[in-house]
Amino acid sequence: MKTFDGFMRGVNLGGWLSQCDHTKERYDTFITEKDFEVIKGWGMDHVRVPIDYELIQDKAGNYLESGFGYIDKAIAFCSKYGLNMVLDVHKTYGFSFDEGYNESGFFDDKALQERFIRMWEELAGRYGKYSDRVAFELLNEVTAKEYSDRWNAVSTDCIRRIRKLAPVTKILLGGYYNNSIDALCDLPAPLDENVIYNFHCYDPFIFTHQGAYWVRGMDTSFRMPLHATYGEYDRKTRENVPGFPGLKRPAGVDDDTILGTEYFENTLATAVRIAEERNVALYCGEFGTIENATPEDTLEWYKMMVSSLNKFGIAHAAWSYREMNFGLADARLDSVRAEILKI
Repeated sequence: MKTFDGFMRGVNLGGWLSQCDHTKERYDTFITEKDFEVIKGWGMDHVRVPIDYELIQDKAGNYLESGFGYIDKAIAFCSKYGLNMVLDVHKTYGFSFDEGYNESGFFDDKALQERFIRMWEELAGRYGKYSDRVAFELLNEVTAKEYSDRWNAVSTDCIRRIRKLAPVTKILLGGYYNNSIDALCDLPAPLDENVIYNFHCYDPFIFTHQGAYWVRGMDTSFRMPLHATYGEYDRKTRENVPGFPGLKRPAGVDDDTILGTEYFENTLATAVRIAEERNVALYCGEFGTIENATPEDTLEWYKMMVSSLNKFGIAHAAWSYREMNFGLADARLDSVRAEILKI
């Protein structure tokens, strides 16, 4: 399988230029140059930098030079510390993976789709010259499967237009169900050798999102130990996330089997098969465990997840560097962080 060289081991800078209050104070203080130095010291080769459209556009679609300045700064810090960068549009006008932002209409409105593509043309015109160190991720976490055909049409048009300005920049493309592995089979064939298939993996969801306040139906006091049986995982999922699918089991696994590395390898095998069939590299742009998990379980989860990603040669970036309910730099992981970073 092809590999996404230069982006094999990274971390997200969530909450800096996206999923925030979009104030100058936030931009100037949440992530600073020192953090890029720390991340390089962790042994990472890249950062994924989510941005919301509000960083670089006002509501009318006019561009904001001050916002582009922060992207420029991120690229400069990456260059100084020998890091590559994924530039990820986390929210566009009319669509966000998070319903709480009340963005809607994108997949039914040609004008909003054209605005999105023109925004990418602007980004490509500015940052295509950094193709040796900056990759583009078109849009974070398309949600409903019903959007699949429309997203495929929009993304294909967008890539073709980006290519006129950034002919060799790596472009990451993900699908529905929030960049699910299951959606990879319904992505269009890569338009060229510089398209990368992108997915996110927070499996088993009932463990990585235990007690998550934003998950509909979840009891915020619920806790789930990592080393539970497949039967327990399925039962807890039914009780806490109604309608959410149970675990996909490897052959021969029954209810009494304790979850182990075989689960992660089986989960990733589907993505690997599709990638090999289409001769495309894979990127797991988000994975991690919520702060409600114990540090000890978090370490064990990372061992199983990252070792499985490494086994298949899948590039990856953990969610997230600081805070955002999953922060690797947060004090709660002081006792295990060094071990996580060795994996």
